[in-house]
Parts: sequence; structure tokens; C-alpha cells
Amino acid sequence: MAMLELIEESEALPGRAVPMEIDATHFVNGNPMVPPFADNLRFATFGLGCFWGAERRFWQLDGVQATAAGYAGGYTPNPTYEEVCTGRTAHAEVVRVVFDPTAITYERLLTVFWEAHDPTQSMRQGADHGTQYRSLILTEDDRQHAAATATHRAYQKRLAQANFPPITTQIHPATHFYYAEPHHQQYLAQNPNGYCGPGGTGVVLGT
Repeated sequence: MAMLELIEESEALPGRAVPMEIDATHFVNGNPMVPPFADNLRFATFGLGCFWGAERRFWQLDGVQATAAGYAGGYTPNPTYEEVCTGRTAHAEVVRVVFDPTAITYERLLTVFWEAHDPTQSMRQGADHGTQYRSLILTEDDRQHAAATATHRAYQKRLAQANFPPITTQIHPATHFYYAEPHHQQYLAQNPNGYCGPGGTGVVLGT
């Protein structure tokens, strides 16, 4: 049975001190996927359901240097996929986007985030149920937080006009990002016929 409510920190699995070992090179574009990154690059972290399909949405964008599937927003250090799926880590499946802000704006990434999934479904996306599938934006600074909340308001108006229920997306300051296992990284590039999860609402954010 999928967990549909977030646990308290005292209930979280203990995890481990050793980070996940992954290939440092992005499978699609060959760019570095782990630190250190160039000083001009910035991070964005989004949870929008199954990270397989979500990650592909972002690596296709010009200005995105790298993406990575991972876990964030919860308590358990260095969790495994199986642990996250129990709901006892409080982590969401997320995508970390490394981008060049002179080539693509954070606002553009937010537009892709909102339009690529249904942010009204609380602890699920389509048939994928559980706290790990919740809609989540983890912001790096005050500017990202302001942009995230502004687009939240704008998209809420668009969704209401299309008779969707209220947005359930959580917007929080960034927590530690934990890389997912190697076979989850750029999954749909390595498995072109693999499951990519549900799509968006069909409602656009743009004017």
C-alpha cells in the first residue's frame, strides 16, 4: 500500500553515510553530472512524478548542461529507490537541473515543470501513487522562491479557468540532493521504450 501522507522525521529510515556511486558523465550529452560544476552554472530541483520521464523533459532544453535523477525533500540520507518507495524516507523522486542562466532562464524551467505534469494530484501522478510522486519545487535562493510562487499563482488561475482543482505543489528551500541509482539516470535514453509516466494537463502557462 502506497504511503499517501508524509511521515515525521522521527519515523524515517536511518539510511547510510555512503553516497550512491554513479557515472560522472551524462549519458545523453557527455557533460559532467556531478560536482564540481563551472561557477556560472546554477541548479534547479523539481519533483513531478516518476523521474524517468521528468528528467527527459529537461535534458532536451537548450541551456541545460546536465540533469540527474535523485531523491530530495525528505530525511533519510543516501536512500535507495526501494526505501523511497516505502514512503518512510519522506523523499520525492526529483530531477536536478544544472543550467546556464545566460542561455535559459529559471522561469523557462518553471514553465516546463508546470506544463509537464498535473500539479493538482497531491500524493500521486496518474496511476503512480505515493508521497514520492508528489509535486515539489525546491528553491536555491529568494529569487527562485519568488519566481516559483509567482508562476504558481499564474498557473493556478489558468487551471481554475479549465476547471481543475487547486494546485497541491509544495515549494520549499532546497534540501540535500541524493543521486538515484545508476540505472535510473537518463533512463529513457538508455531504455527508449521505457515507462515515462503521465503527461501534463494540457493547460499552458504562457500568455
